[in-house]
Amino acid sequence: MRIIAGEMRGRQLKAVEGMQTRPTSDKVKGAIFSVLGDKVLGARVLDLFAGTGNLAIEALSRGSREAVLIEKSFDAHQVILKNLERTGVSQKTNLLLMDAFKYIRSYPNEVFDLIFLDPPYRKELVLQVLLTLKEYSYLTPDGVIVAETANDEELSNNTIYPFEIRKTREYGDTKIWYLQRVDV
Repeated sequence: MRIIAGEMRGRQLKAVEGMQTRPTSDKVKGAIFSVLGDKVLGARVLDLFAGTGNLAIEALSRGSREAVLIEKSFDAHQVILKNLERTGVSQKTNLLLMDAFKYIRSYPNEVFDLIFLDPPYRKELVLQVLLTLKEYSYLTPDGVIVAETANDEELSNNTIYPFEIRKTREYGDTKIWYLQRVDV
């Protein structure tokens, strides 16, 4: 796993040993950032279920201004800490060892341009996070939520309103969802 573009291009990232986390592959990560394009520039990023910090660090490498990374696993938190140090972006990040849902409820006034959701597959966690997020104004008006699920998981615009599915892409067993807030 490596940073694929930007000022930190080519730097290797550490992963958590074992099957505890499932880092986003370089292929899928490249596709995500290709779709996001310039939305990354100057963005404030939230990486829930951060795992290795892979997505937030890639965003910072590509020009995001700051990132908040949330991870509840102590082992994954330690790996993220090492990855932030080895890429030199610690000063642009806030890494918290806590549950994603607790973070959302504890910091109700936070606002982000990009939110990455990459929880464990097939546990309906993306849906649960979206239902929790819609209670707050976490996303800027033109902000994007990028959610990663197994390719057989589904979301419905009716269930997640005021968020709207703008596009989906599938890569093997992974489905990427791009969501934005509907103007209300």
